[in-house]
Amino acid sequence: MAGQQRVYNQRIKSTETLKKMFRAMELIAASRISKARERAGQAAPYARAITRAVSAVATHSNVEHRLTTERSDTNRVAMLVVTADRGMAGAYSATLLREAERLRGSLRAEGKEVVLYVAGRRGVSYYTFRNVPIEKSWTGDSDNPKAEVAEEIADTLLEAFSAPAEEGGVAELHVVYTRFRTMVSQEPRVVRMLPLEVVEGVAEPGEGLPPLYEFEPGEGEVLDALLPRYIRSRIFNALLQAAASELAARQRAMRTAVDNAEDLIRTYTRLKNTARQAEITQEISEIVSGADALAAS
Repeated sequence: MAGQQRVYNQRIKSTETLKKMFRAMELIAASRISKARERAGQAAPYARAITRAVSAVATHSNVEHRLTTERSDTNRVAMLVVTADRGMAGAYSATLLREAERLRGSLRAEGKEVVLYVAGRRGVSYYTFRNVPIEKSWTGDSDNPKAEVAEEIADTLLEAFSAPAEEGGVAELHVVYTRFRTMVSQEPRVVRMLPLEVVEGVAEPGEGLPPLYEFEPGEGEVLDALLPRYIRSRIFNALLQAAASELAARQRAMRTAVDNAEDLIRTYTRLKNTARQAEITQEISEIVSGADALAAS
């Protein structure tokens, strides 16, 4: 019985240590989530503005640009998967990777060769374990993305899309990331980013008819300047959305872990008390039995 009490004491102590770690991670995620949401909100006006600018050029020009034209010279397509660098975020990365695998399977079923780009160590580990080739990866600070990293990712993907077929060029670019909706709701999202499909209108509601434009020096030059910036802003926005989603998922997962640890501590405490009571009862029984034996003799 004494051995059982020692076992339960050790389990209680180890669970309390885990509980402190989970609590610390929950507080860290809670302290960072507001900043991540603020950064995502601050990036949204620029993304909307440049989307409207690109929409204006695409609407009022007849020029064909390399980023808006379908390619038929290759069946290679690029897929960027944005995951987390660390775990302890519940099913955040697993849900995103399931969506990415669904897209990869669909593209391969269409006879396309998928070229994989991955952001985040969880995604890199997932595909490396399954011997899936990764063209290029980026890791570090998934919950605090840098604009420089987003620009590097965007430039790499733009270079792959612009490269000739014989040099490994791709015909499409798909991005899989997690969109932040609320603190309790984050959803995986798949976006075909290239060839460019501008779906957002030029004018805001209530602004009336969109204005007419004259381009100087020309539509092609304007598109050359705007479209790479548009892609970079979309990539950076995806990273910011994923960062906010990761932190929200981690905070929720750590809150659940703390609750589970408290339940375990209560269970182990009850079992320890039960073992202690059983030990006391046994000792009393042995004393009574010994007293009876002495009295009988």
